[in-house]
Amino acid sequence: MTRNELADRYRSYIACLNEQDWANLGNFVHDEVRYNGKHIGLLGYRKMLEGDFRAIPDLFFDIQLLICEPPHVASRLQFDCTPKGELFGLPINGRRVQFAENVFYEFLDRKIESVWSIIDKAAIETQL
Repeated sequence: MTRNELADRYRSYIACLNEQDWANLGNFVHDEVRYNGKHIGLLGYRKMLEGDFRAIPDLFFDIQLLICEPPHVASRLQFDCTPKGELFGLPINGRRVQFAENVFYEFLDRKIESVWSIIDKAAIETQL
């Protein structure tokens, strides 16, 4: 894929997440996906995301920065949300918080094969 094709593909993936279109997640995520170095597979990845939306009903992935260098994508995602209970071990309990995620992806055969994610937990802690 070219840089522009990869960027378009990634934006479509983020739209799939925001729509919670789990039936189409496999169109964007490889069956053997790895998350932070651990093999979780497509089913594990889907369960993780579904859990995120249960914990954060108003979850919305907002792309703030996107850099594509095939087969890699680097993205900074911004969140402005109200988790129901704990989030990353912090007692949020319905309070509104804002934080970012810096995430890197590697694509294989037009699908996300590896994800490396770092959440700005310190930004949440300062809001509590």
